[in-house]
Amino acid sequence: MTDLKTRLWAEARAAGFSKMGICRPDAIPQAAARLAAFVDAGRHGQMGWMAERMHWRGDPTALWPEARSVIMLAEAYTPDEDPLAKLDKPELATISVYARNRDYHDLVKKRLKRVGRWLLDAAERDLSAPQEIKVFVDTAPVMEKPLAAAAGLGWQGKHTNLLGRDIGNWVFLGAIFTTVDLPPDDPEADHCGSCRACLDICPTDAFPAPYQLDARRCISYLTIEHKGPVDPELRPLMGNRIYGCDDCLAVCPWNKFAVAASETRYAARDDLKAPALAELATLDDAGFRARFSGSPIKRIGRDRLVRNVLYAIGNSGARRLADVAANLTNDPDEAVADAARWAMERLR
Repeated sequence: MTDLKTRLWAEARAAGFSKMGICRPDAIPQAAARLAAFVDAGRHGQMGWMAERMHWRGDPTALWPEARSVIMLAEAYTPDEDPLAKLDKPELATISVYARNRDYHDLVKKRLKRVGRWLLDAAERDLSAPQEIKVFVDTAPVMEKPLAAAAGLGWQGKHTNLLGRDIGNWVFLGAIFTTVDLPPDDPEADHCGSCRACLDICPTDAFPAPYQLDARRCISYLTIEHKGPVDPELRPLMGNRIYGCDDCLAVCPWNKFAVAASETRYAARDDLKAPALAELATLDDAGFRARFSGSPIKRIGRDRLVRNVLYAIGNSGARRLADVAANLTNDPDEAVADAARWAMERLR
C-alpha cells in the first residue's frame, strides 16, 4: 500500500495539487464537540445547514460507513499581489482573492475526480477487487479543515483556517473518501506560537478567542451568507469589502512559505481586481449574471452584492456617490433599499 500511496501522490501532483495527506475517517473525534459548541452558541448565524447536518459533519464515519481512508488534497491559489492593497481606495471594491476569477468548486472537483479515477484503476489492479470513492469540495457535510490537519497537511491556526509551514494558508481543500485502505499520515503540530497577527487585524473583532470564530461578526459571512440587512453597528467596519475578507489570511507570517498558484484561472480578472463601486451599483439581474458568470460571486445573487456595494459606498466618504445610492432607495429588494438609505445618510 505504501507504493500505491507514493504513486497516488505523483498523480495528485501532476493534477495540480500542492500537498496530499491521508487520515482515517474517525481521526477527528474532537471536531464534533467543537462544532456543537459553535452551533450552541449561535455563532453559525443564518447557516442553518450546519445545525441540520451536524451529525454527518462531525462524524465522517456516519457520512459513508464503508470508507476506510480520507485523502485530503490542497491546491494553492496564492495571490501575486498584496490582497489588502485596495482597502485604502474607498471608491473601489475589494473582493476576496479566491473569488476574482473562476469558481474553485468546479476546478478542484475535476482534479479530484481525475485523481480518484486513477486510484480506482490502480487499486483494482493491485488489490484485484473493485473499490469506491466519493469526492467532496466544500459543498457536503465534510469538515475539510480538521480532516486536513489530521492528515498532516497543516494545522488550524488561530484564525481557524488551515495553514502549513510549507504551503501557507492560501489553499483550497478537497477530499476523496475511499474504500481503499491506505497508510495514514501523522497529524501536524500547531506552530502559531504567541503570534496574534490574524486576531488583531480583524476589522470586526470576529474572534472571541484564539481558534474561535463568531461568524455573525465575520465579514466573509456577512457579505456572502447573511440574508437581509446587516447590523448597522457592523456596516462601518466592513469598509469597501463587498465579497469576503482576506485580512486574517494575508497577515499570517507563514505565508512567506506559500506555494505559488499553478492554475492560471485563479489569477485575478482585470475587471475584478478593484472594480468601481459606482459601476457595480448599477447592475441589474441580467448584468450581474453576465459579469459574474463562472465566478463564485454568482451564488449570492444581484441583490446581496448590490447591498454590499451600497455599504461600501456609505463608507467611502465620497459625496459624489450619493446620487448612485439615491437611485436605489426604492429598490424592490428591501435590504438593497435599506442599504441605499443608510449610504445616503452616511454621505451627508
